[in-house]
Order: sequence, then structure tokens, then C-alpha cells
Amino acid sequence: MTIVLGAIMRTALVTGGNAGIGYFIAEHLAAAGLEVVLGSRSAARGRAAAGAIRARVPGARVACVPLDLADLSSLTTSVAAVPADHLDVVVLNAGVLLADPIRRETAAGHELTFATNHLGHFALVALLWPRLAKARIVTQGSFTARSATLDLGDLQSTRSYDPKRAYERSKLAQLLFAFELARRLEAAGSGAAGLAVHPGGALDALTPSRPPVHVRTTAQALRAVPAGLVLQGKHAGARPAVHAALDPSVRNGQLWGPRFFGLRGRPRLERAKGPLADAETAARLWAASAELTGVDPGFVTAPA
Repeated sequence: MTIVLGAIMRTALVTGGNAGIGYFIAEHLAAAGLEVVLGSRSAARGRAAAGAIRARVPGARVACVPLDLADLSSLTTSVAAVPADHLDVVVLNAGVLLADPIRRETAAGHELTFATNHLGHFALVALLWPRLAKARIVTQGSFTARSATLDLGDLQSTRSYDPKRAYERSKLAQLLFAFELARRLEAAGSGAAGLAVHPGGALDALTPSRPPVHVRTTAQALRAVPAGLVLQGKHAGARPAVHAALDPSVRNGQLWGPRFFGLRGRPRLERAKGPLADAETAARLWAASAELTGVDPGFVTAPA
């Protein structure tokens, strides 16, 4: 589904572009002719992903920057390392899903899943803003966000912690941020666009090999055949984000996901409903996120 662009070089930053769905988003964007910057917590994994993209995409221009979204104090340094005066696309893709039932905190005292998946991206957009005047800012959510509820009085899961629920809430927070950003951009008459996507059901076992980033054995592929009737690989899960980033028909505030039951297939436009359509909660989350991170994209005017 790669959309090939014209001769003008454009630049994209993909957080978590060193692995999983983020890697395939980066590979697709490189194949479309963009210069791609991989934001990666691990320098070694970033270099490996860049090498894998160059092996697949002749002439690909790929750079890596250190990016640890859980460490808010490091983000200014990460932003300074991005080798571009302006960005045309930012894909907020990086995330963690923890299995440990013990609640963990960042150095700043924030619950780790919420801090990495949402707060880090919120702060990153604020710090990058001078370079995003006409950018498409694509936020990667999750199908699981539809069934989540956000407790504004306990965003850090201090009263009750479950790793799966913390992940679902963090992905809902990301999507609410995307829609609130879109509303504020529209109110400000900005040339930038806030977009939301989700990958559906994406499994490693259905994902083609990209050594050394990902290696799938024949046995794994065969065992995954039945799941392929309903789900898809991470290479396919990347398609909604790539579509939102590149397709000229995409508009500010849209939500894109897989075509078939929201789980697999080519991208389709979806309607935000249920908790995703709660504009009041989104505005309150924005204010809470600004307080927790100490930065605020306040230059994006809020609706009256």
C-alpha cells in the first residue's frame, strides 16, 4: 500500500521505530521516499533497524536519535538531536505493555506505562512544536482503548494497578490526546493535522522476518495460519499509520484502522465513538498532562 511521493524530500520521525509495528511504519515511509528518523531507547537496536531498512529499501535515508519517553528530563536532548529543521510527519508509536503485576514508576514518579505511552508523547509534541507547523501528527492507539475508561482522579493507577488495564487506559489517553490536539489545531487555524490510528490485531507470528530486527521461523508461521483468518502481522498493522501519514485525502481529526472488524485488512476511516468521543474528558486530560509533564502545547489555542 506504499504511497510513493514526489522528488521533494520530506522527513518523518517515528517513535519506537526500531521494532514491531514502528519498524514497519518506518520501512513503509522510507519506501515512499521520506527521510526517516528512528526514535529508539536503544542505540544498538536503532542502528540495527536502520540497517534492515537500508537492506530492503535501496537509497533509503535513515537516521537514529536516542529517545526514552519514560525519562521526561531527557526529551530536550532527544529533540535537539533530530536532524531536521522541520518535520512533515511524526508518528507517536512507541509504547510498553508490562506483564509485571507490581506497579513501577519513572524517575519523575509517574506510573511507567502511562508515562511512556502518553505523557512522554505529550511532552515530545510540545518540545517539537516549532518544527511541526505543517506536520501530520499521527498517534498510534489500540483496539483495546474502546473498552477502557479513564479515571481522571487516578491517572497514575495509585489506588488500583493492573498492567493490562494500565495499558488500555494509556492507549485511550493517547487517542483522546490525538482528538483534542486536532480540535485545538482546527481552532487555531493551524496547517498541522492531528490524526489517530490503531493497528488492529497484529501478531509477531504473522509478521515476515526482517533480520536482525525480527526473525520468524517456518514453524511459527505454520502455527499462526489459523490466526491469520482474523488477525494480521505487524507489517500490515503499520498500514493505518502510513495511510494517515501520507494519503492526500486524509483530514485533521480522523481515525483510521483496519477494514475488517477493526482487526485486519486495508485502512478504513472509522468514527470515534464511546470514550473516544468524550471531548470534555480529553480537555481535562490535556490540562492534567501539562501539569504532570511541566510542558504545555499552549501555543495551540483551545476552543472557546
